[in-house]
Amino acid sequence: MSEAGEDVYLYIYDLSFGMARALSQSIIGKQIEGIWHTAIIVFGREYFYGSHGIEDAEVGSVIGQPVEKLKLGTTHVPKDIFDLYLTGLGQTEFKGEDYVLLKHNCNNFSDAVSNFLVGTGIPSHILSLPDDVLNSPGAALFAPLIERIANDSALRANTAAYISRRNQDLEFQQLNQDIEVASGDHGQQSTMSEVVETEHPSGDADTSAQIVQNLEDDERKEREERKKNREPPIVFKDAVDVHIEFDALVGLIDGKLNEEEQQSLEELHQYMLQDEGSWALGENFLEFVGKLLTDKSFPGDVSLRTLNILAAAALKDDIILMLHQDRKHHLLMNYAYGVDRIPLPQQQSLTLVICNLFENPGSSEWLLYISEWPYNNNQVSNIRVTTKVAVNAILSEDAEMQDRGTAILYNLATKEVKTVVFDDVAVELTMAVLQYLSKPPPEPQLFRCLKSLARFCQISAQDVPQLIQMIGPHPSAFKGVSQRNDELIAEITRRLR
Repeated sequence: MSEAGEDVYLYIYDLSFGMARALSQSIIGKQIEGIWHTAIIVFGREYFYGSHGIEDAEVGSVIGQPVEKLKLGTTHVPKDIFDLYLTGLGQTEFKGEDYVLLKHNCNNFSDAVSNFLVGTGIPSHILSLPDDVLNSPGAALFAPLIERIANDSALRANTAAYISRRNQDLEFQQLNQDIEVASGDHGQQSTMSEVVETEHPSGDADTSAQIVQNLEDDERKEREERKKNREPPIVFKDAVDVHIEFDALVGLIDGKLNEEEQQSLEELHQYMLQDEGSWALGENFLEFVGKLLTDKSFPGDVSLRTLNILAAAALKDDIILMLHQDRKHHLLMNYAYGVDRIPLPQQQSLTLVICNLFENPGSSEWLLYISEWPYNNNQVSNIRVTTKVAVNAILSEDAEMQDRGTAILYNLATKEVKTVVFDDVAVELTMAVLQYLSKPPPEPQLFRCLKSLARFCQISAQDVPQLIQMIGPHPSAFKGVSQRNDELIAEITRRLR
């Protein structure tokens, strides 16, 4: 080593080859620029840590060109002392079997070596990346995908090709939009239908009443026609005995309610057990339901029994009137947004509620509303919550959750075109499905997944087919399970490039 010392560099690579930047916003709700792999360059060699332990190689020969080369400083540590230091690290803190991509990785190694050589660590944004990913709402979906890409060289190559094609497609779309703007040829864009309240001008009372009645009759006939003609949703009508659930709920909260809450409980009884319409539910009813779901002073089973009753209520054709009462405070959807933080039995029942809400056109469209509101530092909407509940269930290890999650997936995918699932939702659900299909599922769940993938290939004709090819498994891996699945496999395969 010369008296001037040896320069020490940090080489920074993106293991996702741009995929993190392209997809992280839609999946985890925040922009991740890359999945960083780093190596220390010193004494003419590249030193790094991975599943085989500490290794060194010719500079630039392991992954390719780095996205950044950062000079960390100059070291005066002799080469033989450095070698002894690395030997000690390899036998203690940085053994190969201790490597975990998002917890104990090459960046931790680079930080330790940098501190040893030049007295300073590597940039903090590289070290904090795992926390940014793991603490995000979509971590259960994004983290395993990153693990697969990082550990599979063929998949990394497919990812790079996918990102290149995706960027070209986006540039082409932007060019078309620019041409349309320049020519003045841009018609009104269709959007997801939502209920909008309007004020009607005053006029003859009888005439107005008749007009309203005619409109309501037409709307009811349209709903019935749509319900008759649509592809039947998958719901679970016999999963709950509402009499047993209500009696159990009363037993748990008896003597713990004030007068107003007791009145709300009676309204629930009338609606669920006496078959009264939703008109029986007072203006404070949803606030009462919110308390049953979240009040820690109640026994834990109170929220479970409440969710089971709501799952039965979700099948009623006038449930949409109750849901519209929640437009201001979003009590139900705010609770559902935290699905991954509640006990498994409550997750199972909440997933059942969302699934059964697809029974009727009105409530199923409500699940797909796109209007956003702020909640816990996130922008939340009904479609985001519905998607999150579906993904959480599909990726669960529990068979009942998977059954209900794939049912929600199927119901989302087969919704009529008027309430289309947006491209980013189709991509997120596709990634969850592909992860779920890494282990062969039972035939009914396989059918729901393949049916959904076929539909998502139509909704997002660029991204979804490319993701299927890039991530796998290829649909042909499930050939021969049943005729209906073979037909879907053929349909999906025709759309793959």
